Amino acid sequence: MASQVIIGLAQPFVLAAPTRYSDLWFSPRGRVSATALASLANPFGGALGQLIGPFLATSPSDIPNLTLYVAIISSAATIPSIFIPAKPPTPVSPSSTYVRPPIVKQISLLISSANFWLVFIPFSVYVGFFNSISSLLVQILTPYGFTETEGGIAGALLILVGLVCAAVTSPIVDRSKRYLLLIKILVPILALCYLVFVWGPPSGSIAATYVISSILGAASFSLVPVALEWLVEVSWPVGPEVGSTICWAGGQLLGGIFIVISDALIDGKNGNPPGNMHRALIFQAVIACAAAPLALAIGYVGGGAKNRRLEVDKGLAGESTNGGEVERTVAL
Repeated sequence: MASQVIIGLAQPFVLAAPTRYSDLWFSPRGRVSATALASLANPFGGALGQLIGPFLATSPSDIPNLTLYVAIISSAATIPSIFIPAKPPTPVSPSSTYVRPPIVKQISLLISSANFWLVFIPFSVYVGFFNSISSLLVQILTPYGFTETEGGIAGALLILVGLVCAAVTSPIVDRSKRYLLLIKILVPILALCYLVFVWGPPSGSIAATYVISSILGAASFSLVPVALEWLVEVSWPVGPEVGSTICWAGGQLLGGIFIVISDALIDGKNGNPPGNMHRALIFQAVIACAAAPLALAIGYVGGGAKNRRLEVDKGLAGESTNGGEVERTVAL
């Protein structure tokens, strides 16, 4: 339990790092791809662990050795971080030289922005439901006669198809800068997937479940880096790590809450079939559909939705110098 708590305490630093790292080390032509690679490495590692773990631990007596292997690999993976410089020798873009306001001021600017809330709420909801459904997928499917192996395949499709699609969409957005367009395409797809999934397991068709899982993973993984990078753009000069941390915290918190609620909505022995989670699927479909209009309202509510950081990098924003540091101010 103590080790789980320590890992949980470290998780926010891992989740918040990608947007800050890509802002500092990458030009506008590569930020979304860098954020995608770093952000999605986390679930990719989790998927590898789920696939490899059963082969290394075939009996309860093998669990201590498996834990030791994981500890060795994860410890070795931290070694390169010791040698990473604090920043590149030469700034990669004008915006990376900006002196950030105090953290309290940044949070104040962020929470006073309507665009932040229009991103934060849907992001938290969909990350929360992704965490919930990926954790409970086998439990959702088995009451309808599907095997644990079929549930594992559906979970693998959820992650692997998502990774492939994110690898395709991220470079495209890097070049086109059409963040908002992709967000408004992916969010309705996500809401529709959660709605259709209400009838997926009860249909008895594992093919339908595989298709829904694949589309759900593709939309979810493609959305994460684009939404995080667009939030940095629209909330600039707030630091990229501030908005990212708050969004990930919201998603993780709602994920835990959704899992507890879903467990409470499981039908008992008198259910048809016994132990089914149909009510939980209806719950997530309703909330997912209710969150979608918020993302679709971006640009129409709360003022404009400009790529402010990109304007700075293109020299379109006002700038002044103070003590040798470049300072730029863009009103939220």
